[in-house]
Amino acid sequence: MDALNQLSIYWEAVRQYYSPFDSSPPFGSAEVFEHQMPGGQYTNLREQAGALGLGKRWPDVVKTYREVNKLLGDIVKVTPSSKSVGDLAIFLITKGVKPEDLINLPLETGFPESVIDLLSGNLGQPKGGWPKAVQKVILGGRKPMRGRPGASAKRIDLKKTSRSLQRKLGRKVTKDDLFSSLMYPKVFDDFQDFKSKYGDVSVLPTTAYFHGLEPGEEISIDIEEGKTLFIKLLHVGEPDEKGIRSLTFELNGKARTTLVQDQSVKGDAKVREKADPANPLHVGAPIPAMVSSIATSVGKPISKGEKVAVLEAMKMQTTLYASADGTVDEILVGVGDSVESKDLIARLR
Repeated sequence: MDALNQLSIYWEAVRQYYSPFDSSPPFGSAEVFEHQMPGGQYTNLREQAGALGLGKRWPDVVKTYREVNKLLGDIVKVTPSSKSVGDLAIFLITKGVKPEDLINLPLETGFPESVIDLLSGNLGQPKGGWPKAVQKVILGGRKPMRGRPGASAKRIDLKKTSRSLQRKLGRKVTKDDLFSSLMYPKVFDDFQDFKSKYGDVSVLPTTAYFHGLEPGEEISIDIEEGKTLFIKLLHVGEPDEKGIRSLTFELNGKARTTLVQDQSVKGDAKVREKADPANPLHVGAPIPAMVSSIATSVGKPISKGEKVAVLEAMKMQTTLYASADGTVDEILVGVGDSVESKDLIARLR
């Protein structure tokens, strides 16, 4: 009992550090019997809704999630199938479409990739198959997979893959590295890029990682057994016109200076032209997102239903397709740009 009480006190303190990121309800609720949303997804989807400007419409998100689940046939909702249901709910709300009207959308509607993946059969088939009308609209001209996905999966030589990954990373590879890279290749690559840029930030005190240091504050960091760094922040300079600040600090008693980008200093926001939803030659963003890739170029002929660009928002990827045959007249964004809902991505002629 004493040990459990000590653990309870410890975790109570830890949760306070993470309270700004904790979107789970602090009280019991029976609404789970209505929406059937897994607990882990509840917090993620609520954060996703807030990032997309739908925080105040959370009751609508929950209602739409329940209706989308029924539209798909009341499927088993675990990762990653639950994510597909959530992505489709968010997508329909941002487009102002009711779930029952989904079957009336044009075939070239750019549904989230996770939803297309689900209805393609890449996660398996529910008993009785997918609702045909829903599947037809979401897949457009694509053909769904037949049979069990694992039966057609490519064989993987684990030893060969491990050696290849070791050459890529330049270090010894663990089983966690190997299986993480196979199951979540993009997430794994992003994580390795982060580590190569910033190092192992897990050694930082939680409050220092989330909130930084105040001038005069000192922390100690154990980077490995027997090696401790003492860091004291001395002065934070004013940002220049590019938002760059000069930081002066002590590292084990020796003064150092470095330059950092202050992400809170924003320049003038770029106002983008809005797409006309009635104009089939306009390709617009359905949600606020970041442009992750562009699949075409100016002057290139393009067919109706052909891929134009891919947007990403809170791990939800959405592909944009041409609504008409034509030629790409103008591309108004670049990879890495942030766009708002209804921003014009490309113009055809």
